[in-house]
Amino acid sequence: MDHSAEAQRTDLMTITRFVLNEQPKHPESRGDFTILLNHIVLGCKFVCSAVNKAGLAKLIGLAGETNVQGEEQKKLDVLSNDVFIKALVSSGRTCILVSEEDEEATFVDKSLRGRYIVVFDPLDGSSNIDCGVSIGTIFGIYTVKEGQEPTIEDVLQPGKDMLAAGYCMYGSSCTLVLSTGSGVNGFTLDPSLGEFILTHPDIKIPKKGKIYSVNEGNAKNWDGPTAKYVEKCKFPKDGSSPKSLRYIGSMVADVHRTLLYGGIFLYPADKKSPNGKLRVLYEVFPMSFLMEQAGGQAFTGKQRALDLVPKKLHERSPIFLGSYDDVEEIKALYAAEGN
Repeated sequence: MDHSAEAQRTDLMTITRFVLNEQPKHPESRGDFTILLNHIVLGCKFVCSAVNKAGLAKLIGLAGETNVQGEEQKKLDVLSNDVFIKALVSSGRTCILVSEEDEEATFVDKSLRGRYIVVFDPLDGSSNIDCGVSIGTIFGIYTVKEGQEPTIEDVLQPGKDMLAAGYCMYGSSCTLVLSTGSGVNGFTLDPSLGEFILTHPDIKIPKKGKIYSVNEGNAKNWDGPTAKYVEKCKFPKDGSSPKSLRYIGSMVADVHRTLLYGGIFLYPADKKSPNGKLRVLYEVFPMSFLMEQAGGQAFTGKQRALDLVPKKLHERSPIFLGSYDDVEEIKALYAAEGN
């Protein structure tokens, strides 16, 4: 890439322009989705700024203490949640919000109500803030049936009914990855412009990867197929090279790497967590949606992840997602086990 030429580029595809360009492909669209997305983007910019300052805030004794006005400084995950709830409600385009931080769903006041349901984890991996590891926001968008009073049943839809999904990763750069159901695109925040610029158009995950990503500390509690698969990654019997292990422990960062470089991300069920650990609505579904849109697969150990129908808001599920061929291998092992 000619970096000097890149630096002089004037024809920048911002995320707003990108979504507006997509609008004519959907004749029924009224611009509501674009407005909603703009509010999500604003929330991501705010959280990105707060994450960047988190270390400094701690250094000068702000986080978790009381400031001069007598206001308590909020922890970053609570702050992020407040930011997204306010941004989504004020868009005037949402009716139900489901957050990882809140036990109950938030029903938007009738005067501000729209037709979209947003499920989100405002700050995934927040326990990693203090050591500077990448963290992120994950979101998924559904529509509510027209002309009906929104209920909790509207949220409990299978992932395949999602309209759009994405995540924003706060790391060495701030990257927003989005799919509206026709491919996956990545945007990077240009701090000098305050705009997300298209930097990863039409992301396609390699058909097979050389990396596996799992918390091996849980190995003694794994089921047979997971144990066999990881053994196969480390000691392949077909003469191929072993896979490399990469595990950050922040889902957004691990999935982002898997999406770009290929391979497989596993968070299986085990004896300690028989239903898995990751939440279906705002972790498993959005990431599975993105993987499938990029040409990969997502599997729960029993079925295609996006076919799962959640029964409650904070339901959990095992998940295996990544390159098509790698997920095929784990599916074959579960089929052989008779699961």
